[in-house]
Amino acid sequence: MSQLFIDLNADLGETTAGNPVADDAAMLKLVSSANVATGFHAGDPHSIAGTVHAAKEAGVVVGAHVGYNDPAAFGRRFIDYNPAELADEVTYQIGALEALARAHGTRVAYVKPHGAMYNAIVHHEAQAKAVIDGIKAFGDIPVMLLPGGVAVDVAEARGLTVIREAFADRNYNPDGTLVSRTQDNAVLHSADDVVRRVLEVAETGAITAIDGSVLSVDAQSVCTHGDSPGAVEMLRGVVAELDARGIEIRSFI
Repeated sequence: MSQLFIDLNADLGETTAGNPVADDAAMLKLVSSANVATGFHAGDPHSIAGTVHAAKEAGVVVGAHVGYNDPAAFGRRFIDYNPAELADEVTYQIGALEALARAHGTRVAYVKPHGAMYNAIVHHEAQAKAVIDGIKAFGDIPVMLLPGGVAVDVAEARGLTVIREAFADRNYNPDGTLVSRTQDNAVLHSADDVVRRVLEVAETGAITAIDGSVLSVDAQSVCTHGDSPGAVEMLRGVVAELDARGIEIRSFI
């Protein structure tokens, strides 16, 4: 059964020292929610502020894209943190983005962990608890997570609203985890494949894994990575197809 609407989100605000990794302006014309970097895995205050301002002008909801403090690896390698330090860093990142958001007349409406942190808290209980503790310390704010992971259970136990997410441009393992970026087949590069994936989520609430098995994800939001080659054109194709099928694009907030 087709949903009447779906949220499209993208990882943005990752420009660092004037070097963009995505066309934020173009992506903000297409998505309904923006996961904005907080300066730890990527982004600098001035560039982040620019993305927040652009999101406000476009009517796009702003989320804090918190990650490991590891810009050298773009936050994509696991770090064995002290849990208390990790919790504090998560709270700090949300607060920093909230300050910029307020300065530009908007707010941080949700939190989404980035990269290796996002993948780790699917199964790493100590880090899942630390990340959720850090979010809860900021406030009762929704958190965007991969369905089926430990962090989902922890967040819901702490009273946080969980936004379940699917990925338009990533392949899935049969257990519902994302195929590692170390593998050649981790990312979908075909625009047609990306469009099919989003329609599959929006219309059936499911995703086909790399072995052909069908996973129930019941996702409220679908992510497209702004730093993927051809991201804007792929997303335009997604938006056009959703519109043709009468599926509204709007935020879960």
